[in-house]
Amino acid sequence: MNGTLLMNEPLSRHTSWRVGGPADRYYEPQSREDLSAFVSSRPASEPIYWIGLGSNLLVRDGGVRGSVIGLHGALEKLEMNGEQEIYAEAGVHCARMAKFAVNAKLAGAGFFAGIPGTVGGALAMNAGAHGGETWDSVKEVEVMFHDGRCEWLPRSAFTYGYRHVEFPKDMIGFVAARFRFERDEAGNAEQEMKAWLARRKATQPVGKPSAGSTFRNPPGDHAARLIEACGFKGHRIGGAQVSTLHANFIITDDSATAADVEALIAFLRAEVKQQKGIELEPEVRVIGEPRHA
Repeated sequence: MNGTLLMNEPLSRHTSWRVGGPADRYYEPQSREDLSAFVSSRPASEPIYWIGLGSNLLVRDGGVRGSVIGLHGALEKLEMNGEQEIYAEAGVHCARMAKFAVNAKLAGAGFFAGIPGTVGGALAMNAGAHGGETWDSVKEVEVMFHDGRCEWLPRSAFTYGYRHVEFPKDMIGFVAARFRFERDEAGNAEQEMKAWLARRKATQPVGKPSAGSTFRNPPGDHAARLIEACGFKGHRIGGAQVSTLHANFIITDDSATAADVEALIAFLRAEVKQQKGIELEPEVRVIGEPRHA
């Protein structure tokens, strides 16, 4: 089995917020064969977490018991599968797939450029941007189970909705997917993608440590509008701060801890609930244990 196995590896090195305690084991495979061998070697009772770019993820300061597998840099195959289909492995950056689709004269994939993560992460949460959602274009997915076995499953095997996907029993992660897009007959796909990227750069704290959107948008409203209306744009707890550019983004500085981020998330939820009567639901996945005193 090839790849890199690190013990007590700080996950702050592998998450976009740059906070988080150590993983008992952190493994980066070189191939899907390595991945399968590692997964099958772990006890059935051991928690296994998969991460890509570490966006949309908050790792608590006490770290993660079990194994964390980093797929970015390992599963990166991206190719055409016929005239209108793209095959992408889980470690492919979403922005890379968007540009690949545009170069292939396909429409409907440009929104992936606005997702700050990998294909695997986008599949796991039905990530979206600019009105598009990942599972709208999925044809079928390759998944891995706890015994290391891989299997292709049709889109119909999954239940999904806004920022939510339900997994089949014993599945631990996505290995690859086949996406189907329309042909770019109008020739607008590249222009649309560039416009979305320019808007993202102008309205979001691109280049600063964040996890993307912190909260799901409630029906008929926007989390950013609610937070700003409550007066908390720029609000800070420790090293975590609500972005002054986009209120649904929390950014961190070098002094930040995961506890700061989690406390700020809880504070915003409580205040918006009290002032507006709306319960904000986090879009961010939280794993691990708090730091013990």
